[in-house]
Amino acid sequence: MSKKLLISFFILFFIYSVSYTAITPKEQIKKGVDSVISILKDPKYKGKERIHQRRAALRAEIGKFFDFDEMSKRALGIYWKERTPQEKKEFVELFKDLLERSYAEKIESYTDEEILYTDEFIENSKYATVKTKIITKERKDIPIDYRLYFNGKEWKVYDVLIEGVSLVSNYRSQFNKIIRVHSYQELIKRMKAKQLEERIRER
Repeated sequence: MSKKLLISFFILFFIYSVSYTAITPKEQIKKGVDSVISILKDPKYKGKERIHQRRAALRAEIGKFFDFDEMSKRALGIYWKERTPQEKKEFVELFKDLLERSYAEKIESYTDEEILYTDEFIENSKYATVKTKIITKERKDIPIDYRLYFNGKEWKVYDVLIEGVSLVSNYRSQFNKIIRVHSYQELIKRMKAKQLEERIRER
Protein backbone atom coordinates (compact mmCIF):
# COMPACT_ATOMS: atom_id res chain seq x y z
CA MET A 1 0.00 0.00 0.00
CA SER A 2 1.45 3.37 -1.02
CA LYS A 3 2.08 6.09 1.56
CA LYS A 4 -0.53 8.37 -0.07
CA LEU A 5 -3.16 5.62 -0.06
CA LEU A 6 -2.35 4.76 3.55
CA ILE A 7 -2.81 8.40 4.64
CA SER A 8 -6.12 8.59 2.79
CA PHE A 9 -7.26 5.41 4.51
CA PHE A 10 -6.49 6.77 7.98
CA ILE A 11 -8.23 10.08 7.23
CA LEU A 12 -11.37 8.27 6.08
CA PHE A 13 -11.19 5.92 9.06
CA PHE A 14 -10.91 8.89 11.45
CA ILE A 15 -13.86 10.71 9.90
CA TYR A 16 -15.97 7.54 10.00
CA SER A 17 -14.99 6.82 13.60
CA VAL A 18 -15.89 10.33 14.77
CA SER A 19 -19.25 10.22 12.97
CA TYR A 20 -19.97 6.77 14.33
CA THR A 21 -19.15 7.50 17.95
CA ALA A 22 -20.88 10.91 18.11
CA ILE A 23 -24.23 10.86 19.89
CA THR A 24 -27.29 11.36 17.71
CA PRO A 25 -28.97 14.77 17.31
CA LYS A 26 -31.90 13.65 19.46
CA GLU A 27 -29.55 12.38 22.18
CA GLN A 28 -27.65 15.67 22.07
CA ILE A 29 -30.83 17.71 22.51
CA LYS A 30 -32.18 15.45 25.24
CA LYS A 31 -28.89 15.64 27.10
CA GLY A 32 -28.80 19.44 26.82
CA VAL A 33 -32.45 20.09 27.65
CA ASP A 34 -32.40 17.62 30.54
CA SER A 35 -29.41 19.44 32.05
CA VAL A 36 -31.24 22.76 31.68
CA ILE A 37 -34.40 21.38 33.29
CA SER A 38 -32.39 19.92 36.17
CA ILE A 39 -31.10 23.43 36.93
CA LEU A 40 -34.63 24.83 36.91
CA LYS A 41 -35.78 22.11 39.32
CA ASP A 42 -32.82 22.53 41.66
CA PRO A 43 -34.01 24.26 44.89
CA LYS A 44 -30.79 26.28 45.14
CA TYR A 45 -31.68 28.11 41.90
CA LYS A 46 -35.36 28.76 42.60
CA GLY A 47 -36.82 32.18 43.34
CA LYS A 48 -36.51 35.64 41.80
CA GLU A 49 -33.69 36.53 44.19
CA ARG A 50 -31.54 33.76 42.64
CA ILE A 51 -32.07 34.78 39.02
CA HIS A 52 -28.40 35.70 38.48
CA GLN A 53 -27.12 32.34 39.75
CA ARG A 54 -29.80 30.49 37.79
CA ARG A 55 -29.11 32.36 34.55
CA ALA A 56 -25.35 31.83 34.92
CA ALA A 57 -25.89 28.08 35.34
CA LEU A 58 -28.31 28.01 32.38
CA ARG A 59 -25.89 29.92 30.15
CA ALA A 60 -23.13 27.42 30.93
CA GLU A 61 -25.34 24.50 29.91
CA ILE A 62 -26.90 26.16 26.86
CA GLY A 63 -23.44 27.02 25.56
CA LYS A 64 -22.55 23.33 25.45
CA PHE A 65 -25.00 22.52 22.64
CA PHE A 66 -25.69 25.88 20.96
CA ASP A 67 -23.30 27.30 18.33
CA PHE A 68 -23.65 31.04 18.85
CA ASP A 69 -21.08 31.93 16.18
CA GLU A 70 -23.11 30.08 13.55
CA MET A 71 -26.39 31.53 14.81
CA SER A 72 -24.94 35.05 14.73
CA LYS A 73 -23.69 34.59 11.18
CA ARG A 74 -27.10 33.39 10.01
CA ALA A 75 -28.96 36.13 11.91
CA LEU A 76 -26.89 38.92 10.35
CA GLY A 77 -27.25 37.32 6.91
CA ILE A 78 -25.79 39.26 3.99
CA TYR A 79 -24.31 41.88 6.32
CA TRP A 80 -22.02 39.41 8.08
CA LYS A 81 -19.29 39.50 5.41
CA GLU A 82 -19.09 43.29 5.61
CA ARG A 83 -18.12 43.25 9.27
CA THR A 84 -14.57 43.48 10.57
CA PRO A 85 -13.24 40.73 12.90
CA GLN A 86 -13.76 43.03 15.88
CA GLU A 87 -17.32 43.87 14.79
CA LYS A 88 -18.10 40.16 14.38
CA LYS A 89 -16.79 39.42 17.85
CA GLU A 90 -18.86 42.24 19.36
CA PHE A 91 -21.99 41.15 17.51
CA VAL A 92 -21.62 37.50 18.57
CA GLU A 93 -21.36 38.51 22.23
CA LEU A 94 -24.41 40.76 22.04
CA PHE A 95 -26.50 38.27 20.08
CA LYS A 96 -25.42 35.40 22.34
CA ASP A 97 -26.63 37.37 25.35
CA LEU A 98 -29.93 38.10 23.58
CA LEU A 99 -30.49 34.46 22.60
CA GLU A 100 -29.59 33.08 25.99
CA ARG A 101 -32.10 35.37 27.67
CA SER A 102 -34.82 34.60 25.13
CA TYR A 103 -34.34 30.83 25.35
CA ALA A 104 -33.97 30.85 29.14
CA GLU A 105 -37.18 32.85 29.59
CA LYS A 106 -39.10 30.39 27.40
CA ILE A 107 -37.73 27.35 29.18
CA GLU A 108 -38.26 28.89 32.63
CA SER A 109 -41.95 29.23 31.84
CA TYR A 110 -42.40 25.46 31.47
CA THR A 111 -40.36 24.09 34.41
CA ASP A 112 -42.76 21.38 35.62
CA GLU A 113 -44.33 20.34 32.33
CA GLU A 114 -43.64 17.12 30.44
CA ILE A 115 -41.18 17.27 27.53
CA LEU A 116 -41.44 14.76 24.69
CA TYR A 117 -38.70 14.13 22.13
CA THR A 118 -40.80 13.06 19.18
CA ASP A 119 -38.95 12.94 15.84
CA GLU A 120 -35.45 13.21 14.43
CA PHE A 121 -34.70 13.97 10.77
CA ILE A 122 -31.14 13.83 9.41
CA GLU A 123 -30.21 15.25 6.01
CA ASN A 124 -26.97 14.28 4.22
CA SER A 125 -25.38 13.26 7.55
CA LYS A 126 -24.70 16.93 8.27
CA TYR A 127 -27.97 18.66 9.11
CA ALA A 128 -30.75 17.53 11.41
CA THR A 129 -34.01 18.60 12.99
CA VAL A 130 -35.12 17.33 16.37
CA LYS A 131 -38.77 17.87 17.16
CA THR A 132 -39.80 18.21 20.79
CA LYS A 133 -43.07 18.99 22.46
CA ILE A 134 -43.89 20.53 25.82
CA ILE A 135 -47.17 19.33 27.30
CA THR A 136 -48.67 21.99 29.57
CA LYS A 137 -50.85 21.30 32.59
CA GLU A 138 -53.82 22.24 30.44
CA ARG A 139 -52.69 19.48 28.00
CA LYS A 140 -51.72 22.00 25.35
CA ASP A 141 -48.87 21.04 23.03
CA ILE A 142 -46.09 23.60 22.60
CA PRO A 143 -43.72 22.49 19.83
CA ILE A 144 -40.04 23.43 20.04
CA ASP A 145 -37.90 22.23 17.14
CA TYR A 146 -34.11 22.31 17.16
CA ARG A 147 -32.07 22.60 13.97
CA LEU A 148 -28.55 21.22 14.21
CA TYR A 149 -25.47 20.66 12.08
CA PHE A 150 -22.58 18.25 12.55
CA ASN A 151 -19.27 20.10 12.97
CA GLY A 152 -17.12 17.01 12.56
CA LYS A 153 -17.15 16.13 16.25
CA GLU A 154 -20.64 16.73 17.57
CA TRP A 155 -24.09 18.05 16.75
CA LYS A 156 -24.63 21.75 17.47
CA VAL A 157 -27.83 23.83 17.45
CA TYR A 158 -27.92 26.67 14.93
CA ASP A 159 -31.61 27.58 15.20
CA VAL A 160 -34.65 26.98 17.40
CA LEU A 161 -38.28 27.09 16.26
CA ILE A 162 -40.69 27.90 19.06
CA GLU A 163 -44.29 27.21 18.05
CA GLY A 164 -43.19 27.28 14.42
CA VAL A 165 -41.33 30.59 14.64
CA SER A 166 -37.60 30.53 13.91
CA LEU A 167 -35.55 32.54 16.40
CA VAL A 168 -32.78 33.18 13.87
CA SER A 169 -35.12 34.13 11.00
CA ASN A 170 -37.16 36.38 13.27
CA TYR A 171 -34.08 38.25 14.47
CA ARG A 172 -32.60 38.40 10.95
CA SER A 173 -35.73 40.12 9.69
CA GLN A 174 -35.55 42.70 12.51
CA PHE A 175 -31.79 43.25 12.14
CA ASN A 176 -31.89 43.64 8.37
CA LYS A 177 -34.68 46.20 8.59
CA ILE A 178 -32.77 48.32 11.11
CA ILE A 179 -29.58 48.17 9.03
CA ARG A 180 -31.40 49.09 5.80
CA VAL A 181 -33.38 51.96 7.32
CA HIS A 182 -30.67 53.24 9.65
CA SER A 183 -27.23 51.57 9.87
CA TYR A 184 -25.31 48.70 11.38
CA GLN A 185 -24.07 51.07 14.09
CA GLU A 186 -27.68 51.84 15.01
CA LEU A 187 -28.38 48.10 15.35
CA ILE A 188 -25.47 47.68 17.76
CA LYS A 189 -26.61 50.73 19.71
CA ARG A 190 -30.10 49.24 20.13
CA MET A 191 -28.76 45.82 21.08
CA LYS A 192 -26.56 47.37 23.79
CA ALA A 193 -29.51 49.39 25.07
CA LYS A 194 -31.65 46.23 25.18
CA GLN A 195 -28.91 44.38 27.03
CA LEU A 196 -28.67 47.17 29.63
CA GLU A 197 -32.46 47.25 30.00
CA GLU A 198 -32.58 43.49 30.65
CA ARG A 199 -29.78 43.65 33.22
CA ILE A 200 -31.58 46.41 35.10
CA ARG A 201 -34.81 44.41 34.98
CA GLU A 202 -33.08 41.37 36.50
CA ARG A 203 -31.83 43.31 39.53
